[in-house]
Amino acid sequence: MASRPAAVDAAPPWERATGGWPRLRRIAAWLFFAAVLALIVRQARTIDWTEVLDALRDIPLPALLAAGALAACSHLLYSTFDLLGRRMTGHRLGTRVVMRVTFISYAFNLNLGALIGGVAFRYRLYSRLGLDNVTITRVLGFSMLTNWFGYLVLAGAVFCFWPMTLPPEWHMDGEGLRILGAVLLVAGIAYLSLCAVARQHTWRIRGHELDTPSLRMALLQLLLSAANWSLMGGVVWFLLQRQLPYPEVLAVFLVAAVAGVIAHVPGGLGVLEAVVLALLGHRLPQGTLLGALLAYRAIYYLVPLTLAALAVVVTELHARRLRRTGTAPDGDQKR
Repeated sequence: MASRPAAVDAAPPWERATGGWPRLRRIAAWLFFAAVLALIVRQARTIDWTEVLDALRDIPLPALLAAGALAACSHLLYSTFDLLGRRMTGHRLGTRVVMRVTFISYAFNLNLGALIGGVAFRYRLYSRLGLDNVTITRVLGFSMLTNWFGYLVLAGAVFCFWPMTLPPEWHMDGEGLRILGAVLLVAGIAYLSLCAVARQHTWRIRGHELDTPSLRMALLQLLLSAANWSLMGGVVWFLLQRQLPYPEVLAVFLVAAVAGVIAHVPGGLGVLEAVVLALLGHRLPQGTLLGALLAYRAIYYLVPLTLAALAVVVTELHARRLRRTGTAPDGDQKR
């Protein structure tokens, strides 16, 4: 579904008056953050950091190159998400411009958090390129929906059919994960069914209109997003030198990813590491796990951030040239 405010125009999220999150939800988020922080501190005290650095140096060059290639493919694939939003909204920015804005937003989102990266950079760059706030909001909403819809279905399939091996001290088997996976799959099927039977409908929820995409568009959302999450898991898998089955590494990565979002820590800093250590510490040495995760952050977070910073300059210069000439990207006239 692509969201658009019911009013003619809308301000960016930080300029709109909001009632705030329900107090209970806010308290739960802070409690979760505190629990994760305590876990990080406890784990950090038990880590042999010399072993971590040795493990990082021991990652072979072919594994680093393979991880880098998958990371590049992932960022390129994610950069197409806003093209789906362009299709839904009908705006006329060029393909390369849209992909550049999406790449910049994603790289800053990973490192600085969703509000600064995914939201603020999109509003900043798209508005300078001539899009109004309503259109930007719809593009942003559809891109976020694409990302998490693919996560929902992929995580459901992995948890249901390839449940991870939990640490012995957890005294749990994979049955609970199978049930969770089945629930996620049902939710994904429900969304696809809605797109199949109600694609001509517009839904009004809390002052916003939600456009239901066609089933074909929803399947494209699923394909792109699930492939992207799979590539991200593949980066970690290669950096772990394929010592564990890929589905298990992917399952742990998916759990860590959503934990980082819930904790509201920019870049999931420390959360990813804490979750991976908790779930895989009984399978591989801590040094090996942390060495791979440090390499993952360098390859998937820091290198793209450097490139995105350069791309911001290019986009700003491009937007300035457009304002001088009064044209839209790729020669299209803005109306």
